[in-house]
Amino acid sequence: MEVGEDAEEERQQITVVGAGIGGLALAGALAATGTPYTVYEQADRFAEVGAGVQLSPNALRPLARLGLGPALDEWGVRIEAMEVRGWTGRPIARTPLGEECERLFGAPYRTIHRAHLHEALLSLGDRERVRLKSRLDSVEQTPDGARLFFADGTVRTAGVLVGADGIHSTVREVLRKDDPVFSGLGIYRGLVPVEKLPAEAREALVRLWLGPGGHFVCYPVDGGRQISFAATVPMPHAPHESWSAPADPADLVRAFGGWTGLVSDIARNVEELHQWALHDRSPLRRWSTSHITLLGDAAHPMLPFMAQGANQAIEDAMDLAACLTREPRTTVAERLARYEALRVPRTAEIQRASRGNADFLHLPDGPAQRRRDARMAVGASLRDRATLYAHETGRSVLAGA
Repeated sequence: MEVGEDAEEERQQITVVGAGIGGLALAGALAATGTPYTVYEQADRFAEVGAGVQLSPNALRPLARLGLGPALDEWGVRIEAMEVRGWTGRPIARTPLGEECERLFGAPYRTIHRAHLHEALLSLGDRERVRLKSRLDSVEQTPDGARLFFADGTVRTAGVLVGADGIHSTVREVLRKDDPVFSGLGIYRGLVPVEKLPAEAREALVRLWLGPGGHFVCYPVDGGRQISFAATVPMPHAPHESWSAPADPADLVRAFGGWTGLVSDIARNVEELHQWALHDRSPLRRWSTSHITLLGDAAHPMLPFMAQGANQAIEDAMDLAACLTREPRTTVAERLARYEALRVPRTAEIQRASRGNADFLHLPDGPAQRRRDARMAVGASLRDRATLYAHETGRSVLAGA
């Protein structure tokens, strides 16, 4: 068993487990203040799986203040509107974004390939502080922090430990031993080059089609060169949650080949398909101890039906960095309690709303579906999204704040 060479130095820095979007956003915010940190990541290389990510203004404003504006301009797509249709092509609702979004909320609405966002976040900090091939096996609380036991036998100490290690978080087990909850749904995910699709695929839109038992979302990424899609379907069994389980493109055609518009075009042009079994967990009332806390999916894994998973992880990171660096005379326990008080109510509400959206989006054709469509049309105003998009987070650690 190898023990850290300088345990006191380890205790003085922020220890982050997980180099996903939330963990790297936290590392970037800490780097902006000169706060020492180390990130431990179980993967053996920098490679982010998945396809597209929708970034709303509540996450884009702090990312821009951290200096990611040019990278997001280069790799992302500025979305002009969000359109909702029925599976037969009937229009339901349209929410203008573009300039109005920037005017109301100080930032655009963007879509980006997850790998490009991951690379941009890595650029904010010191890559040498990200330790790859570091799979955490267990955590032991101590009076002044935590001891981390890794799969290779290494033992580290931490004065402040942040679990950003996803829905299957090892750090979360210190606070609560619960299992992910299977939703009964799965998502087919993939990318299709725009040149394989009709000209309308090049429009800077987030498109959503609703049908009985499922829905289909697509939008451009990679500077507009590819279309990222996510197609939600019932899944009768509960396999292990994975972003990257391979799937047969023929299954996507069977499920969506008869839908109208770009849906069938995308389904028939997919070469590589992945399936993701959708899990979440019930909201926590408490996710911190005196020296340990959680962030992102480790704290509040949510179904993707409000497109807020990555955005809430970024919000967490900014608020946590602010709490850890703003008042150095307070104790670590007080700073983590402040962070928890800021984040738990907001993320719990979004978790619950995301769960409720599954049934709402998948109504069979009929009276309930028509009432839903009318409600969505009335609520399509961009101003109705102020609760999500206008939220401010972590300003005290950001350049120019």
